[in-house]
Amino acid sequence: MNSPRHAKAEPVGANDNASCLKESYDLVIAGGGYVGLSLALAVRQASGLSVLVVEPQVMERMRKDERASAVASAATRMLQSLGVWDTIAPDAEPIRKMEVTDSKLKDIVRPVLLTFEGGAKDGEPFAYMVPNGAMVGALGDAAKAAGVDVLEGHSVKDFIVDGSAVSLFLQSGETVGAKLLVAADGVRSRLRDLAGIHVNRFDYDQIGIVTTVEHERPHEGCAVEHFLPAGPFAILPLKGNRSSLVWNERTDDAKRLLSMDDFTFGLELERRFGKQLGALEEKGPRKGFPLGMVLARSYVASRFALVGDAAHGIHPIAGQGLNLGFKDVASLAEVIVEAARLGQDIGAFDVLERYERWRRFDVTQMGVTCDLLNRLFSNKSEVLRHVRDFGLGMVDRLPGLKRMFIEEAAGHRGEVPKLLRGEGL
Repeated sequence: MNSPRHAKAEPVGANDNASCLKESYDLVIAGGGYVGLSLALAVRQASGLSVLVVEPQVMERMRKDERASAVASAATRMLQSLGVWDTIAPDAEPIRKMEVTDSKLKDIVRPVLLTFEGGAKDGEPFAYMVPNGAMVGALGDAAKAAGVDVLEGHSVKDFIVDGSAVSLFLQSGETVGAKLLVAADGVRSRLRDLAGIHVNRFDYDQIGIVTTVEHERPHEGCAVEHFLPAGPFAILPLKGNRSSLVWNERTDDAKRLLSMDDFTFGLELERRFGKQLGALEEKGPRKGFPLGMVLARSYVASRFALVGDAAHGIHPIAGQGLNLGFKDVASLAEVIVEAARLGQDIGAFDVLERYERWRRFDVTQMGVTCDLLNRLFSNKSEVLRHVRDFGLGMVDRLPGLKRMFIEEAAGHRGEVPKLLRGEGL
């Protein structure tokens, strides 16, 4: 029996463009979401290296994703540097204000304990809500226009590292060589497992319910995070009188909510959302995502690197998951481009170690912070409630500390890569 490394898989999907492949590339990226495409575009634009993106889905399906993501101010600067923000911006809604409450579900009044107002640097909003379909569409179009080869409807099935190259065995049946393989294939990354990289994993026994609602009154760019005993309930502004919801519940309760008819679900939604924006109507698909923390023990191996959710999955309580992925992109792209300009091997382990040193502490710090916040707020302890409410109130009265939190959320603190500063590579 043939090893999977050498088996010829049959092509799948109508979009079979495997015949356009070169025999070898400088960089192959497995995963064509926002993280994979932005990395491909950044490296291709700045260096001219040959780049292939292998994506199991077909782009047209990805463009129809009706969900939205919070994109921090620094990440929008990167998208501007890559030349795609002007295409995305008409669909993006700025977050100009955020209110934080802490209450029980049955509480009639939910006093606002902490308010973040104003922008990040230079008057920019500290984040935007961006439709996923618009973002992946703009990045995909720009990557192809820049000369990135995109193989849709296929995946990397296996790979072998042999000295100065890595051989990739694709689902199309083709074999492609590369100097470096980057896995951007999500939190359940197969390639991470094949590379022998282990993870630290924790299950929160929570499900994040994501949907879109329409409301009578305008949100005026205000995001709201209600901390409830079961977990945070976030209301995030979209274009028009619409908001995206990220609603965390214990697993069993979330499954019941997801299976409810529209009327009953609407009643439960209103109990948590409140009536401050008038009548509500669910407009988007209702989906649930199990929540946990996954941190890779290493971000690199021989001719191999992890980015985005393949390297880290954290609790959405701070809305930083995608932004950590964009920071990976900016850091790895800078490392690759600088190495190429110096005539170094972009897949060499000492080159990749620069990327790991740059990102690992930052990601671990954010993952632990989100874990602690979730434990602190997602419980029924009255003692902890009084402690955290006192803490939120103190932060609200200290402008310097509030500014620090805003800059952290906007992605402007720490050792910021060039792209996140709005600079070219």
